[in-house]
Amino acid sequence: MRAIDIIMKKRGTTIRDKNGEKTLAGSTKLTGEEIRFLIDSYVSGALPDYQMSAFLMAVYFNGMDFEETGALTDAMLHSGDVINLHGDGAIEGLDGEVFVDKHSTGGVGDKISLPLAPIVASCGVKDPMMSGRALGHTGGTLDKLESIEGKDSGRFNVFLSEEEFKAGIRKDGFAMMGQTPKIVPADKKMYALRDVTATVESVPLITASILSKKVAEGADALVFDVKYGTGAFMKTKKDAEELAVSLVNTAKAMEKKASALITNMNTPLGRTVGNFLEIEETVECLRGNGPADVMELTYQLGAEMILLAGKAKTRDEAIEMEKDAVSSGRALERFLANVRTQGGDADKLMAQIGTRRSPFRAEVRAKEDGFLSLDAFKTGLAGVYLGVGRNKATDDVCFDAGIVMHKKTGAEVRKGELILEVYGKDAECLAPAVALLESEAISYSPEKPEEDELVFKIIQ
Repeated sequence: MRAIDIIMKKRGTTIRDKNGEKTLAGSTKLTGEEIRFLIDSYVSGALPDYQMSAFLMAVYFNGMDFEETGALTDAMLHSGDVINLHGDGAIEGLDGEVFVDKHSTGGVGDKISLPLAPIVASCGVKDPMMSGRALGHTGGTLDKLESIEGKDSGRFNVFLSEEEFKAGIRKDGFAMMGQTPKIVPADKKMYALRDVTATVESVPLITASILSKKVAEGADALVFDVKYGTGAFMKTKKDAEELAVSLVNTAKAMEKKASALITNMNTPLGRTVGNFLEIEETVECLRGNGPADVMELTYQLGAEMILLAGKAKTRDEAIEMEKDAVSSGRALERFLANVRTQGGDADKLMAQIGTRRSPFRAEVRAKEDGFLSLDAFKTGLAGVYLGVGRNKATDDVCFDAGIVMHKKTGAEVRKGELILEVYGKDAECLAPAVALLESEAISYSPEKPEEDELVFKIIQ
């Protein structure tokens, strides 16, 4: 095979019509062998960046069907190590289980994975969870977990070996880790290239990137939280639904069970944006006192996981199981057990709830009377100023920075009323963050704004 022939096949051919005008004829579907050849050659170094860039651009313009996207996902998946939770790699006593995980496309205040994993684990679901870090305006589950302190100078450990990962699933019902350099190396190389060649916004490429990592962790079934809105990667319901359908159908082509919820990310989730602040909110959720939107989305996503795992027959039954896991205290104890398993100090964590804050603090108060709207994207950008997120992958985050929301979208406020508490990494970051929040994130209207429902649609 030659890479140039495969690129031309996907690119299509330039032809002239009867008036001599040039048009690009439809590209031809690639075979699994052709796709594997490109991916294997790129990971080995035989295929240069400029040819992979040409291939990515061809996919960007001409797309891929579900079978092609499945072949691309499979090729990326097998570019490195794959965790096998069945057969030779089975966890003792769990070989017959259906391992289920959830993936979010990213948002602001999106701490759903943190209460979700212990809740569904308390309902009998085994969850191998591989998570990511904050980048840009979106938060990262790994950074939130690492804000949990351990004994002495240690922290919650997200750098697990395969053996530790499996042991955690067996002991606690779930384990949380980051992607290792040996898992899906093709995705790391290809994403860096997509980022600088304006090919990030391609549904087949996004699908393959997400699915390859999730299947590599050993999941048999997947639930996707595909967000739309100002704080989401997909800005419209239509775009989010296109991605959701691609994820579910490509997973099906790979013989995996899957479903997707299309959810609203026009305003931040919950009452906090930050790292340790969102750990605090997680504890409140597991105590049954979490914000209504976080609890609703957690239960809805958890119900899908429980159904795919075969632990309940109906959605109502699954949600009742989750509520019982919370009200009985089992879910909180499961979370704290996992904290101990992965090197955190659960007693110290609980002692810090409500007291651990950055000393650099500011307030945002209402500038006028009216009904409040709080934009997710601008709030997330303010979080980057504060140290919650990153502009680039090598930036450090501040575990104690963040935003506490005393009022949310739809609330009626009076001039001078406290809306937000803002905590920064240093004194200098507070002024630009507050200015952004006051001038762009917050708006007022004389009438209560209409809000989309939290869950727009479920794709099964």
